[in-house]
Amino acid sequence: MESPGQEAGPRAALRVLRSRNFAPYFVGNAASASGTWFQNLAASILLYRLTHSAFLLGVLNFCQFIPILLLSPWAGTIADRVDRRRLVLVTQLVAAALSAVLAALAWADSAGAAVVIGFSLALGVTSAFSAPASQALIVQLVEQDDVPQAVALNSMTYNLARALGPVTAAAVIKFAGIPPAFALNALSYLVLVVALFMVTPREQERDPRATLRDSFSLLRREPMLGAYLLIVMAVGFASDPINTEAPAFAEAFGYPDTAAGIIIGVFGAGAVTAAFVVAGRVAGSRRRMAGTLTLLAAGVAMFAVTPWLLLAFVPLFIGGFGYLASNTAATTRLQLGVAEWQRGRIMALWSIAFLGMRPFASLVDGAIADLAGVRLAGVVLALPAAAGAAAIALLERRRTAGRPAARPAPRSGPRPPVSR
Repeated sequence: MESPGQEAGPRAALRVLRSRNFAPYFVGNAASASGTWFQNLAASILLYRLTHSAFLLGVLNFCQFIPILLLSPWAGTIADRVDRRRLVLVTQLVAAALSAVLAALAWADSAGAAVVIGFSLALGVTSAFSAPASQALIVQLVEQDDVPQAVALNSMTYNLARALGPVTAAAVIKFAGIPPAFALNALSYLVLVVALFMVTPREQERDPRATLRDSFSLLRREPMLGAYLLIVMAVGFASDPINTEAPAFAEAFGYPDTAAGIIIGVFGAGAVTAAFVVAGRVAGSRRRMAGTLTLLAAGVAMFAVTPWLLLAFVPLFIGGFGYLASNTAATTRLQLGVAEWQRGRIMALWSIAFLGMRPFASLVDGAIADLAGVRLAGVVLALPAAAGAAAIALLERRRTAGRPAARPAPRSGPRPPVSR
């Protein structure tokens, strides 16, 4: 929980937003994340128009996120060995080039289902190498006391993009077509590139001996880190129906597929609201974390079973709030639970938990939607978050009954030789 006198809430968030280093990165990251939603929504709609297959929507997301699962452990060691800002720059430039080529193919009517899925796989590779470095870079842009606010605000960039990107993308797709949406995604990567040239990160401590084995040694030494990763994984599963099956949900509610942007946007609006509420609160109590996981699970499940879309926006907004609050709490504890030279590796594991497991969530999501309907898929995918909330509530009950609480993760481990 926040310490006495520690600034929290909207005031803490606004102070960090005004900082010289974090502000450009926030703007650039928000633009890049918004562009990614242009990419994701345009690819989903194009694929669905070509195939009308909910299962292939799951395959599309599988190909987007499977590189993160397979490559992130190596990417994390690289992020602890090399300059993180430079690594993010390179990956953003490669992603911009890929998106530009996809836009050109779509304009030429040469973007078939295999092409769309293939480019999603390639963009997933760039994400695998950029995610650990960009997450670890956040801490170098702010003072130590501002890390909780920065983590919440960084999460907010993705959810601000979730609130605005899909809605704007839906309008672009409806009035201008799918190729311009791909082109705008290419431009959005360049906005982050410019922002990275504007910031001056604190000098990075590197571990020249960082190895893949070190990533998993962290979990053996500090089991609580693994518990936070499980929470992050549950959050990713519960939010997947909104991300993956939004076009199918729009159709189930009786609206055109472009309403998918509004569905994703309402979920993102709830997340943005949560970012300002939780900013500055390091992670909160177990009871609070159980509560936010419950909001996520109940919100997504109730959205899935509500028969009218306008009424379903209420639980959808609540689910978005629980999503951001739960993810921020666990991510902050992970960021502060390791030393600077280990941060790339722990955030690589975060990438696996939050993004790398999404392929399996998407395949399960798509398979259930095809076999039993998209509404049941939403309920089933919300269950891991509900189980996480129940487990945390049980631990809290045992703690209050007098059992010893789990020891928190340390802020640093044994210090290896580092280079700067």
